[in-house]
Amino acid sequence: MSKNLKLKSSRAAKDMSQKDLADATGVTRQTINAIEKGDYNPSIKLCISICKVLGKTLDQLFWEDDEDAQK
Repeated sequence: MSKNLKLKSSRAAKDMSQKDLADATGVTRQTINAIEKGDYNPSIKLCISICKVLGKTLDQLFWEDDEDAQK
Protein backbone atom coordinates (compact mmCIF):
# COMPACT_ATOMS: atom_id res chain seq x y z
CA MET A 1 0.00 0.00 0.00
CA SER A 2 1.22 3.48 -0.77
CA LYS A 3 0.74 6.67 1.20
CA ASN A 4 -2.60 8.36 0.69
CA LEU A 5 -1.44 11.88 -0.10
CA LYS A 6 -4.80 12.68 -1.75
CA LEU A 7 -6.57 12.10 1.55
CA LYS A 8 -4.01 14.12 3.48
CA SER A 9 -4.17 17.09 1.08
CA SER A 10 -7.98 17.02 0.92
CA ARG A 11 -8.16 17.01 4.71
CA ALA A 12 -5.68 19.90 4.92
CA ALA A 13 -7.62 21.85 2.26
CA LYS A 14 -10.66 21.68 4.56
CA ASP A 15 -8.43 22.88 7.42
CA MET A 16 -9.13 19.68 9.35
CA SER A 17 -6.74 17.90 11.65
CA GLN A 18 -6.54 14.12 11.70
CA LYS A 19 -8.51 14.28 14.96
CA ASP A 20 -11.22 16.44 13.34
CA LEU A 21 -11.64 13.93 10.52
CA ALA A 22 -11.55 11.01 12.95
CA ASP A 23 -14.25 12.59 15.12
CA ALA A 24 -16.42 13.29 12.05
CA THR A 25 -16.15 9.68 10.85
CA GLY A 26 -16.31 7.87 14.18
CA VAL A 27 -12.78 6.45 14.25
CA THR A 28 -9.59 7.28 16.12
CA ARG A 29 -6.95 9.77 15.02
CA GLN A 30 -4.55 6.83 14.84
CA THR A 31 -6.81 5.19 12.22
CA ILE A 32 -6.74 8.31 10.02
CA ASN A 33 -2.97 8.52 10.47
CA ALA A 34 -2.55 4.87 9.48
CA ILE A 35 -4.71 5.35 6.35
CA GLU A 36 -2.68 8.39 5.31
CA LYS A 37 0.59 6.53 5.88
CA GLY A 38 -0.65 3.54 3.88
CA ASP A 39 -0.46 1.21 6.87
CA TYR A 40 -4.19 0.51 7.03
CA ASN A 41 -6.72 -0.38 4.35
CA PRO A 42 -10.07 1.08 5.48
CA SER A 43 -13.43 -0.59 4.96
CA ILE A 44 -15.60 0.67 2.13
CA LYS A 45 -17.99 2.04 4.76
CA LEU A 46 -15.21 4.15 6.28
CA CYS A 47 -14.01 5.26 2.83
CA ILE A 48 -17.51 6.49 1.99
CA SER A 49 -17.78 8.27 5.32
CA ILE A 50 -14.45 10.03 4.76
CA CYS A 51 -15.53 11.03 1.24
CA LYS A 52 -18.79 12.53 2.52
CA VAL A 53 -16.99 14.58 5.17
CA LEU A 54 -14.38 15.86 2.70
CA GLY A 55 -16.81 16.35 -0.20
CA LYS A 56 -14.86 14.01 -2.50
CA THR A 57 -15.62 10.84 -4.44
CA LEU A 58 -14.10 7.43 -3.80
CA ASP A 59 -12.14 7.79 -7.04
CA GLN A 60 -10.74 11.15 -5.98
CA LEU A 61 -9.43 9.90 -2.64
CA PHE A 62 -8.86 6.18 -2.89
CA TRP A 63 -8.39 5.17 -6.53
CA GLU A 64 -4.77 4.57 -7.39
CA ASP A 65 -4.15 5.42 -11.03
CA ASP A 66 -1.08 4.31 -12.98
CA GLU A 67 0.81 7.50 -12.13
CA ASP A 68 0.25 7.04 -8.40
CA ALA A 69 1.27 3.39 -8.52
CA GLN A 70 4.66 4.29 -9.99
CA LYS A 71 5.59 6.59 -7.08
